This record gives sequence, structure tokens and C-alpha cells, in this order.
Amino acid sequence: TPTIPHKPIKYTDLSIFLCKRYIMRLKANTALFFVALIWGSSFITQGIAAQYHIAYIFNGASFLLGGLILRPFISHKSKISRGQWKWMLIAGLILFLATAFQQVGIFYTKIANASFLTSLFIVITPFLLWIGFRERPHWVDVLSITMAIIGAYFLSTAGIGIKIQLGDGLEILGAIFWGMHIVILGKFASKYDTLSFASGHFIITGILNLLVGFFLEDAKLLLVLPVALATLYRGLLSVGVGYTLQVWSQNHTSPTDAALILGLESVFAATFAWLILEQTLLPLQILGSVIIFIAILLSQFKTLRTEKNV
Repeated sequence: TPTIPHKPIKYTDLSIFLCKRYIMRLKANTALFFVALIWGSSFITQGIAAQYHIAYIFNGASFLLGGLILRPFISHKSKISRGQWKWMLIAGLILFLATAFQQVGIFYTKIANASFLTSLFIVITPFLLWIGFRERPHWVDVLSITMAIIGAYFLSTAGIGIKIQLGDGLEILGAIFWGMHIVILGKFASKYDTLSFASGHFIITGILNLLVGFFLEDAKLLLVLPVALATLYRGLLSVGVGYTLQVWSQNHTSPTDAALILGLESVFAATFAWLILEQTLLPLQILGSVIIFIAILLSQFKTLRTEKNV
């Protein structure tokens, strides 16, 4: 029987495009994994600063450094309009409040609590959009926020009583402002140059924190070696490198991939807190953390369904 010669496979322009797109998406998701790792480990630097009872000058120095690090990467052609100044000031003020509540909250709670409660912004954001922009939440959002409230209760109280601990309450307030920050970036910052807006509102956040810190805290504590190293790590890696990688990655992957991978930040933070600071959680607190994490994953389910239908 004569053999049928195999024709060489010809890659069409479309297949080459899809292959390159898949590889780029894989690279982007890998980068986001390292962003989550950096941000999770950055909670340890915040824990170090909390041991010295400093919040504002630590936040200020970190965000000022992170904002300045981004300046060389901004196009010289990028001009800041009056509208950009307005929204940078608003975003900077909201970020100042978010970071202040988060860092002061760490004075009174564990790193794991702070990281998981901060991640509540993911399930809070749809309701902020509903309040501010009449964008009705999906039924999945209602289920997610219900689970998140239950998880936050277990994490904060360990099932003992109904009183939320002070530090955990501050973290929840911070999560609301983190959600507001996400809304501002999504609705208004996208109109302007990404790095210019990021750098500008980081610097504003840094200045606001420093102004408060100079009145309430001892600025000399920034020169203490552990605090100085923590500030450099958070400013250079968490704010500077982390944000830059996030911006690049989210241009090459789906919002669902980004949200799910970045959700690992709280897991990494709890792991580092256990390994480095020897902070542990009670069984019901671990259950609360798991419930919050599931609520975050569930909140992305509607996005995944939408992407599949596109």
C-alpha cells in the first residue's frame, strides 16, 4: 500500500498570533505571581514598623520612594492636565486613608488578620460601584460579601463573643478605602498616562503621611536599621517594582487571572508571618481565612463566565 506523504504543517498568521498571545499571558501570570509574593512579604515590613509603633512616617517614606522610583520611566511628552491633578489628589487622599488604617491596624492585630481583611476590598468594590455609579451588583457579589462577613467574624473573634477587635476593625475600614481606591483608578485614572498617575498619587500619599507623621511620630525611627531596611524593601519592591509589574502584566492577561493570582497575596502574608514572625492562628481563625479566600475566588466567578461568553 503506498504511503501518503505527510504535508508539512503550515502555521497561519492566526495560529502564530495565538501562540505568542498564550506565551505572553503565561509570562504575565508568572509576573503577577511574583507581585503577589512581593506584596505578601511586604506585610512583614509593615509588621517590623509596627513593632516600633510608627505608621505615618513609614508609609510616607515608602510611598514617596516608590513614587520617585517610577519617575524615570514616565514619558517626557506626558503632561499633567488639570483633570489629572484633580483625580491624583483624590486618589492620593483615599490611598493615604487606606494605608493609615491598614498600618495603624497592624499595631493591634496579626499580619494574617491584616492581609486577609485587607483583601475584603475585592468583594466590597462591587457595592461601592453600586452606591457611586448605580452599577447593580451580581447575585454572586451578595453571596461573596455574606461569606466574607462570616469569615471576618471568625478571623477576628475566633468564635469567642461578637466584638470585633480594634485592629481588625481598622483593617476592615482600610479595606473600604482600598476598594474606593480601586474604583477611582478604574473609573478615572485610565484616562491618563498610567505611570504618571501612579507616581503622582503615590507621591501625594507619601507627603500626606509624612505631614501627619512629623506631628505624631518620631521621624528619627526611620534611621533605625530594621525600619530603614523595611522602608527600602517596601518602597522599592512593593510600591515601585510591584506596581510596575502589575501594570505590565494586566495588559497581557485577563482581569480574572490577575484577581485570582493577586488574591494569593494574603496567603503569602500569612505564611511569611508564620515563618518569620512566628505568628499563628487558632483553628477557627484559619477557617475564617479560608472562608474569606473562597469568597474572593467566588467573587471572580461572574467575570470568568463573562470572559467565556465573549
